[in-house]
Amino acid sequence: MAATPTVRRRMLGSELRKIREGLDLKVDDVASRLGWHQSKVSRLENGRSGVRANEVEILLDVYEVADPATREALATLARQGKRRVWWQPYSDVISQRYASFISFEAEAVSVRNFESSLIPGLLQSADYARALTRQLQPDASPDVINALVDVRLARQNAALQREDPLKLWAIVDEAALHRQIGSRDIMARQLQSLVATSREPHVTLQVVPFAAGAHPGVLGSFVILEFPVRNDLDVVYTESLTSSLYLERDDDVRAYDQAFDRLRAAALDVGPSRRLITQIAKGLE
Repeated sequence: MAATPTVRRRMLGSELRKIREGLDLKVDDVASRLGWHQSKVSRLENGRSGVRANEVEILLDVYEVADPATREALATLARQGKRRVWWQPYSDVISQRYASFISFEAEAVSVRNFESSLIPGLLQSADYARALTRQLQPDASPDVINALVDVRLARQNAALQREDPLKLWAIVDEAALHRQIGSRDIMARQLQSLVATSREPHVTLQVVPFAAGAHPGVLGSFVILEFPVRNDLDVVYTESLTSSLYLERDDDVRAYDQAFDRLRAAALDVGPSRRLITQIAKGLE
């Protein structure tokens, strides 16, 4: 599996691009001076390609950056961008796009997630995740299904149980609560788990009821990932059956910010949302 983009790579690329532009240098100017292909410089600045720390040093020499603190900080980002990640042992069972998403989520400090049809991945129980995987990948072997569920649980642990847990704000359409994945018992226990997890201080859960009518979420699910460095690194993630899309332009991120705010206003407050989920769970028992 190819290396996945990480926030550290994006940070490094962003800083190097700013330095280059501040010197009024073009990408091909830099590539020519270094004897690199132009695409290497572009991939580096876009965070799509890793780079060795010594190559960063060479690049900073070209840019005449002498400040020791700046040089060390950027070299450190290069080294960290190549570090081993917790999901690497699962690289034979997870797709490239899933690995890319996990890499972003692992660096995020906050996630806002709207789901129209399913329970958010970070809040799925093991049985729900297993039943869902079986239905979505009917040809997968039991070993592969178990491995994918293990990844889901490890991802939840890495995000929500770490020392400084991810702040998750999840909004789900009421349809996701009624869509039975697996048996009635599995679904009831999933909803009970949802209520329990929603009481964690770093988790906010709201439900958009059927009575809310049309809302921005009817156009599809999405995730807004926020990072600790600068707002211009925030990313919106959407996916379809065969592809996924990362939106990074300020206008795109702003549009999804506004859509999430409208969903938040259309949704029930936290307390009524829990009561609705509990009511639906009781109906399944």
